[in-house]
Amino acid sequence: MTTAATKANHAGAASCTYGSSRTQAWTQSAEGVSLVRRTPKARPILVPARPENVQIDLSRTALVVIDMQNDFCHADGWFGQKGISVKPMRRPIPLLNRLLPAWRKAAGQVIWLNWGVRSDLRNLSPTILYHGKRRADAVGYGEHSPLDHGPAVVAGSWGAQIIDELSVDEADIHVYKHRLSGFWDNEFDSILRQQGITTLLFAGVNTDRCVFSTLQDAAFLGYDCVLLSDACSTPSAAYVTRAIHFLVQQLHGFVAEGSALLTALSAGPAKGRALRSTSTNQEKS
Repeated sequence: MTTAATKANHAGAASCTYGSSRTQAWTQSAEGVSLVRRTPKARPILVPARPENVQIDLSRTALVVIDMQNDFCHADGWFGQKGISVKPMRRPIPLLNRLLPAWRKAAGQVIWLNWGVRSDLRNLSPTILYHGKRRADAVGYGEHSPLDHGPAVVAGSWGAQIIDELSVDEADIHVYKHRLSGFWDNEFDSILRQQGITTLLFAGVNTDRCVFSTLQDAAFLGYDCVLLSDACSTPSAAYVTRAIHFLVQQLHGFVAEGSALLTALSAGPAKGRALRSTSTNQEKS
């Protein structure tokens, strides 16, 4: 839907729609402007999760895929050329290749949230710049690696592009971020609210860094949060991931599995039936 799509009605007068989604739009006619939004029909599915199973509404839910981009997931990217193994970052690829088509088939919204900094780095603090570089002789944000694919994680560069192994659809939404959290210094929150999104499913890398930082801020802003544990990964030690799962289900939302979401999508609508949890509060080892 365009921001202002105009068409002629049968009487010859013009009508106009204002808004980036039908559920958040105004409509204008010869009689005036209607501020009444459409209420989307609920499309609930039941997903096994911890600490309790959750029912989500496909009409109000987005699958957020974080940082599955060349500079983190390709062997020739920024991380790979730093000597960091990209094997953990590539671990979600097979599951995402099954989950993304199923999610789109169910008319679910996909949002790609990637690092994409300014080329002049003017909005990055010394703390961010230091932790991206660490050593004076290393390659930092916006700098060029020896095998030069362009400046590291700069918006529009090769390193900021989604890896070729994952399919991208024209209906997907793309947002660049400039911090570990996707909600700082960009338009992510505004886009979600204008699409009527209230629930976020999180996938991508790294579990303990950008995924968790974004999920935590989403919870602070009032979004419903579900971490898809097997659709995320990190090179950090296993105990770090266990700690993140504990914190999410203890404080910020729910932990589910992308494979369970696939099963739920194939099972169809939950039709509002009563939920009874069969999960446990114990974190899987």
